Amino acid sequence: MGLIFEIRRRVLASLTPMFCLLAVVYFGYHIIEGDRGLFAYLRLKHEIDTASHTLAVVTAEREKLERRVALLHPDGLDIDLLDERARATLGLSHPDDAVIFLPE
Repeated sequence: MGLIFEIRRRVLASLTPMFCLLAVVYFGYHIIEGDRGLFAYLRLKHEIDTASHTLAVVTAEREKLERRVALLHPDGLDIDLLDERARATLGLSHPDDAVIFLPE
């Protein structure tokens, strides 16, 4: 009888540390691999960096196009740009064409 009580006492005494160890392993795994874990954080950070780079490229392209559009407004009309756009729109130009304006 004494042996059974000794085994029971040791098993009960080891249950608390075993459950604590299992809890640490469980939460440690989810800290690293979970939906909001370390790997998910790194993946989202990479996506944010990529999106920021794309935003910078698109913003620069938009500013470039806005400057070209501003040159076509009546207030600051650029005759050369207007001629270039008219030829391209009408299909009268080629990418390798060189236009030489002669003084009138």
